[in-house]
Amino acid sequence: MLESIQVVGGSVLTLFLLIAVGFFMGKKALLSPQALSQLSTLLLYIVCPIIMINTFLEQDHTSRTVRMLLVAGMVMVGTYVLNMILIPIFFRRTPRAERGVMQFSAIYGNIGFMGIPLISAVLGPEGMLVTVTGLAMFNISVWTHGAFLMGGRAEVSLKKALLNPGTIGFLVAIVLFGLHVELPGPVTDALGYIGDLNTPLAMVVVGAQMAAVDLPSLFRDRRVYGVTAVKLLLIPAVTMLVLLPFGLDRVTYTAAVILSGCPVAGTASLFCQLTGKDTGLAARFITLSTLLCIVTLPLTAMVAELLL
Repeated sequence: MLESIQVVGGSVLTLFLLIAVGFFMGKKALLSPQALSQLSTLLLYIVCPIIMINTFLEQDHTSRTVRMLLVAGMVMVGTYVLNMILIPIFFRRTPRAERGVMQFSAIYGNIGFMGIPLISAVLGPEGMLVTVTGLAMFNISVWTHGAFLMGGRAEVSLKKALLNPGTIGFLVAIVLFGLHVELPGPVTDALGYIGDLNTPLAMVVVGAQMAAVDLPSLFRDRRVYGVTAVKLLLIPAVTMLVLLPFGLDRVTYTAAVILSGCPVAGTASLFCQLTGKDTGLAARFITLSTLLCIVTLPLTAMVAELLL
């Protein structure tokens, strides 16, 4: 167990060192807002879908893999539905103008930028199977339920839920896996190199985005502490306890718990921009939760290991 905790802690620390590079570049204006937007587009439209394809290409075509995939899908759907029911309870007295941003931030974590590199380092290919399944569920949910939280029914887009890079990449990966497709060596190598871009690029982008936040005002905003506590502590705790009676295998259980404790997704800021909500508030949620997850994620992994 101690070794697992050290792996999680070391992996999180590595990610933060990469974030520090992005933070430095952001503070020194070495990365322009246009460059950050282009890097984010590269990650979302190219790198993340390829990671999904690579993950499935690395799996053995066995009944165990299929069963694990189905279980992962049910677990991810179940945890999202649970959070959708639970989270509004904690923000029912919040002013209406802020309520959607706070609920969105508490429910949707940074699976793509933080979850993928962390699970890859800690749990390997099997853990990645759970992660990419969760990423597909995230993309569907965020464009339906998430869009509704931020902007009401008018912002809900079933088309975007089904025709976004994450969902399409997942479907392509499923088809290739189901058909037992084996790609030529050079193609596989190229996909691998592109997939490897995710960790350094994503962390640099996160760091540069954090550099734009006014840190003194961040720590004075009490709302930020509440949302961060729910996202990093409450949700992982509930996820652990709810999933425990189902007797999941160690990889699926640990991956689901770690993913539930990822910091607030950068998508929160994007949806604020799309719907005219307070982007500064979302940025503060993202920044503080990302800063504190270096402590909470190893603790989350430790408790998950103790419970199994």
